Amino acid sequence: MRILLVCGSLQQKSGNLTLLERAAALAPAGLELLLYDGLRDLPHFNPDLEQGGSLPLVSALREAVRKSDALLIAMPEYGHSLPGALKNAIDWLIGSGELERKLCAITSSVPIAERGLLGLKALQDTLGAVSARIAFARPIVRGPAFDDELVALLAALQARAAESLEE
Repeated sequence: MRILLVCGSLQQKSGNLTLLERAAALAPAGLELLLYDGLRDLPHFNPDLEQGGSLPLVSALREAVRKSDALLIAMPEYGHSLPGALKNAIDWLIGSGELERKLCAITSSVPIAERGLLGLKALQDTLGAVSARIAFARPIVRGPAFDDELVALLAALQARAAESLEE
Protein backbone atom coordinates (compact mmCIF):
# COMPACT_ATOMS: atom_id res chain seq x y z
CA MET A 1 0.00 0.00 0.00
CA ARG A 2 1.43 3.35 -1.06
CA ILE A 3 0.65 6.34 1.15
CA LEU A 4 1.49 9.86 0.02
CA LEU A 5 2.54 12.06 2.93
CA VAL A 6 1.58 15.73 2.60
CA CYS A 7 2.70 18.36 5.08
CA GLY A 8 0.49 21.44 5.18
CA SER A 9 3.23 23.50 6.79
CA LEU A 10 5.91 25.18 4.72
CA GLN A 11 8.29 25.54 7.68
CA GLN A 12 11.53 23.58 7.35
CA LYS A 13 11.31 22.23 10.90
CA SER A 14 7.57 21.98 11.51
CA GLY A 15 6.01 19.64 14.03
CA ASN A 16 3.79 18.29 11.26
CA LEU A 17 6.77 17.40 9.06
CA THR A 18 8.32 15.68 12.08
CA LEU A 19 5.05 13.75 12.54
CA LEU A 20 5.16 12.54 8.92
CA GLU A 21 8.81 11.58 9.16
CA ARG A 22 8.10 9.65 12.35
CA ALA A 23 5.12 7.90 10.71
CA ALA A 24 7.41 6.79 7.88
CA ALA A 25 9.88 5.41 10.44
CA LEU A 26 7.12 3.51 12.27
CA ALA A 27 5.37 2.13 9.18
CA PRO A 28 4.89 -1.63 9.27
CA ALA A 29 5.93 -3.88 6.42
CA GLY A 30 3.60 -3.56 3.47
CA LEU A 31 3.23 0.20 3.74
CA GLU A 32 5.27 2.45 1.48
CA LEU A 33 5.20 6.06 2.68
CA LEU A 34 6.40 8.74 0.26
CA LEU A 35 6.76 12.42 1.15
CA TYR A 36 5.41 14.98 -1.31
CA ASP A 37 7.54 18.10 -0.97
CA GLY A 38 6.23 20.39 -3.71
CA LEU A 39 3.53 22.38 -1.91
CA ARG A 40 5.56 25.60 -1.72
CA ASP A 41 6.33 25.52 -5.45
CA LEU A 42 2.81 25.16 -6.83
CA PRO A 43 1.43 28.18 -8.69
CA HIS A 44 -1.66 29.85 -7.25
CA PHE A 45 -4.73 27.99 -8.44
CA ASN A 46 -5.98 29.47 -11.69
CA PRO A 47 -7.54 27.17 -14.30
CA ASP A 48 -6.58 29.65 -17.04
CA LEU A 49 -2.92 28.71 -16.51
CA GLU A 50 -3.57 25.24 -17.93
CA GLN A 51 -4.92 26.62 -21.20
CA GLY A 52 -1.36 27.40 -22.26
CA GLY A 53 -0.33 23.77 -21.83
CA SER A 54 0.67 21.48 -19.04
CA LEU A 55 2.02 22.79 -15.75
CA PRO A 56 4.83 20.41 -14.70
CA LEU A 57 4.51 21.04 -10.95
CA VAL A 58 0.75 20.55 -11.00
CA SER A 59 1.12 17.45 -13.18
CA ALA A 60 3.66 16.01 -10.72
CA LEU A 61 1.25 16.57 -7.81
CA ARG A 62 -1.61 14.95 -9.69
CA GLU A 63 0.54 11.97 -10.66
CA ALA A 64 1.77 11.47 -7.08
CA VAL A 65 -1.81 11.49 -5.77
CA ARG A 66 -3.04 9.25 -8.59
CA LYS A 67 -0.32 6.67 -7.87
CA SER A 68 -1.06 6.59 -4.14
CA ASP A 69 -3.58 4.34 -2.44
CA ALA A 70 -4.10 6.86 0.33
CA LEU A 71 -2.99 10.24 1.64
CA LEU A 72 -1.74 11.13 5.09
CA ILE A 73 -2.02 14.89 5.57
CA ALA A 74 -0.52 16.58 8.62
CA MET A 75 -1.16 20.29 8.96
CA PRO A 76 -1.17 23.20 11.36
CA GLU A 77 -4.33 25.14 12.05
CA TYR A 78 -4.20 28.70 10.71
CA GLY A 79 -7.04 31.03 11.66
CA HIS A 80 -9.31 28.08 12.57
CA SER A 81 -8.80 26.67 9.07
CA LEU A 82 -6.29 24.93 6.85
CA PRO A 83 -3.12 26.58 5.53
CA GLY A 84 -3.45 28.42 2.22
CA ALA A 85 -0.71 26.41 0.50
CA LEU A 86 -2.52 23.15 1.30
CA LYS A 87 -5.87 24.55 0.13
CA ASN A 88 -4.17 25.67 -3.08
CA ALA A 89 -2.89 22.13 -3.73
CA ILE A 90 -6.33 20.67 -3.07
CA ASP A 91 -7.89 23.21 -5.44
CA TRP A 92 -5.56 21.99 -8.22
CA LEU A 93 -6.77 18.41 -7.56
CA ILE A 94 -10.51 18.93 -7.15
CA GLY A 95 -11.43 19.34 -10.81
CA SER A 96 -9.03 16.74 -12.21
CA GLY A 97 -10.35 13.76 -10.24
CA GLU A 98 -7.30 12.35 -8.44
CA LEU A 99 -8.80 13.06 -5.02
CA GLU A 100 -12.25 11.71 -5.84
CA ARG A 101 -13.11 9.12 -3.15
CA LYS A 102 -9.42 8.96 -2.16
CA LEU A 103 -8.72 7.36 1.20
CA CYS A 104 -7.24 9.96 3.57
CA ALA A 105 -6.00 10.29 7.12
CA ILE A 106 -5.75 13.84 8.43
CA THR A 107 -4.02 15.01 11.56
CA SER A 108 -2.16 17.82 13.23
CA SER A 109 0.81 17.68 15.57
CA VAL A 110 -0.30 19.67 18.62
CA PRO A 111 0.94 20.54 22.12
CA ILE A 112 -2.48 19.84 23.74
CA ALA A 113 -5.48 17.79 22.58
CA GLU A 114 -7.82 20.77 22.20
CA ARG A 115 -5.68 22.38 19.47
CA GLY A 116 -6.08 21.79 15.75
CA LEU A 117 -9.68 20.60 15.79
CA LEU A 118 -11.16 23.48 13.79
CA GLY A 119 -8.44 23.25 11.15
CA LEU A 120 -9.02 19.53 10.74
CA LYS A 121 -12.77 20.12 10.47
CA ALA A 122 -12.14 22.69 7.72
CA LEU A 123 -9.87 20.23 5.90
CA GLN A 124 -12.44 17.46 6.23
CA ASP A 125 -15.13 19.77 4.82
CA THR A 126 -12.86 20.67 1.89
CA LEU A 127 -12.10 17.02 1.16
CA GLY A 128 -15.84 16.38 1.29
CA ALA A 129 -16.10 18.23 -2.03
CA VAL A 130 -14.52 15.17 -3.65
CA SER A 131 -16.15 12.59 -1.36
CA ALA A 132 -12.77 11.66 0.13
CA ARG A 133 -13.00 8.74 2.55
CA ILE A 134 -11.59 9.83 5.90
CA ALA A 135 -10.05 7.01 7.96
CA PHE A 136 -8.60 9.17 10.73
CA ALA A 137 -9.29 12.80 11.65
CA ARG A 138 -7.88 13.96 14.93
CA PRO A 139 -4.84 15.79 16.23
CA ILE A 140 -1.93 13.90 17.77
CA VAL A 141 -0.45 15.38 20.92
CA ARG A 142 3.32 15.62 21.09
CA GLY A 143 4.31 13.65 24.16
CA PRO A 144 4.76 10.14 25.53
CA ALA A 145 1.90 8.58 23.49
CA PHE A 146 2.97 10.19 20.18
CA ASP A 147 4.38 7.02 18.59
CA ASP A 148 1.41 4.93 19.80
CA GLU A 149 -1.00 7.43 18.23
CA LEU A 150 0.91 7.32 14.93
CA VAL A 151 0.81 3.54 14.92
CA ALA A 152 -2.96 3.72 15.54
CA LEU A 153 -3.34 6.20 12.66
CA LEU A 154 -1.45 3.91 10.27
CA ALA A 155 -3.48 0.90 11.45
CA ALA A 156 -6.74 2.79 10.87
CA LEU A 157 -5.62 3.72 7.37
CA GLN A 158 -4.56 0.16 6.60
CA ALA A 159 -7.81 -1.29 7.97
CA ARG A 160 -9.93 1.13 5.96
CA ALA A 161 -7.97 0.24 2.81
CA ALA A 162 -8.57 -3.48 3.47
CA GLU A 163 -12.31 -2.80 3.89
CA SER A 164 -12.33 -0.99 0.54
CA LEU A 165 -10.78 -4.01 -1.18
CA GLU A 166 -13.55 -6.23 0.17
CA GLU A 167 -16.31 -3.94 -1.16
